[in-house]
Amino acid sequence: MKLSTRGRYGIHAMYDLARYHQSEPQSIKAIAERQDIPEAYLEQLIAVLRRSGLVTSVRGAQGGYLLARPPGEITVGQVLRALEGDLALVDCLVEEDACDKACSCPTRLVWQKLRDGMNQILDGITLQDMLNDYERMAAQGEDKDEQDLHG
Repeated sequence: MKLSTRGRYGIHAMYDLARYHQSEPQSIKAIAERQDIPEAYLEQLIAVLRRSGLVTSVRGAQGGYLLARPPGEITVGQVLRALEGDLALVDCLVEEDACDKACSCPTRLVWQKLRDGMNQILDGITLQDMLNDYERMAAQGEDKDEQDLHG
């Protein structure tokens, strides 16, 4: 499975909103610049995320976008499903009549287990987890820089 640009950019945009969760609404332009996402494309993604209840908008001169809930309450799985749809790897897991062997297919159980495992992992990672992981990674990088200077 390869994640589309839509999913990757959407995760980046939501991470950006999580970083600024405690501050004022963020403009499309600011998010696009920080995350290197084309503005027009980001507008489309934010519209989908807003309709899915993951993002809220604030109108006016100081307007922009905010997470609809705290970063610890929004999972990567929710974001990806909002943007990509069902995360099934094969059509037969979504559409009953996609394959005439669906009832007797020996590989269908493999695809189900893979889908279920992937969903479990993605639903177990929140935007807050991403923020925490990035902070740890950045701190380790700083520690390495300190060691390089002194060692």
